[in-house]
Amino acid sequence: MKILISADMEGATGVTWPADVLPGTPQWERCRSMFTSDVNAAALGFYDGGADEVLVNEAHWSMRNLLLEHMDERVQMLTGKHKSLSMVEGIQHGDVDAVAFVGYHTGAGTEGVLAHTYLANSITGVWLNGVRASEGLLNAHVAAEYGVPVVLVTGDDLTCVDAEGYAPDARKVAVKDYVSRYAAVCRTPARTASDIRAAAKAATALAGRRDPVTGCAFTVALEFDAEHLAAAATVVPGVAPSGERRVEYTSATMYEGIRTFKAVTTIVSAAVEEQYG
Repeated sequence: MKILISADMEGATGVTWPADVLPGTPQWERCRSMFTSDVNAAALGFYDGGADEVLVNEAHWSMRNLLLEHMDERVQMLTGKHKSLSMVEGIQHGDVDAVAFVGYHTGAGTEGVLAHTYLANSITGVWLNGVRASEGLLNAHVAAEYGVPVVLVTGDDLTCVDAEGYAPDARKVAVKDYVSRYAAVCRTPARTASDIRAAAKAATALAGRRDPVTGCAFTVALEFDAEHLAAAATVVPGVAPSGERRVEYTSATMYEGIRTFKAVTTIVSAAVEEQYG
């Protein structure tokens, strides 16, 4: 049994503030250990439940945040940027039996600690087939296309609520409770590690490949906080204006959909001016 852990940082234990997740800052350095604790706890729980292999895919910012030297020796980690499927890289090879979303968060334009979708700002909303989409929802559809169930989600309490919409059977662990975008009531790392490990052990029973979900087109709509960003996004083939500060595109598969989404966010981030956005 092989489990993939997609590890993001905004939803990690103790994280509430941009500097907590911005590589190179003192607060990021401090929070890396708590992030690593969450991910390692999930891995240990999956091993407790009978998993043979756990692959951790770093999914935050530089994708070089976790402390490999503090992980269980059985863990393997995929670290670094420029991966075909970004946050769920590794799911496409046919050998993953389940995926866990650890350290996840809510989507752009919604309540939640450090809520966003791919870009920390600039994007004010994302919709998938008319449903407001978090990174969790987008990645869950990619996983479903490969027949891989989402069995565990960790983050703030609202992330767990969000996950009910795309992975109702998955185990959920809230490591903190939302107060505002930059404030939360946080549990200690000792407590969250225990909670995550127990949930991952239980989640192992949900692992097992499903029939791939295919034959459904995906329309993705994005809204930006400035009109020039919407214009920049239309450089990507297939992406067209759909309203004020909005664009959309349709893909035959979610594999194509998430890759186009990544292209759009890359182009848009390059078009952001330092002061005016």
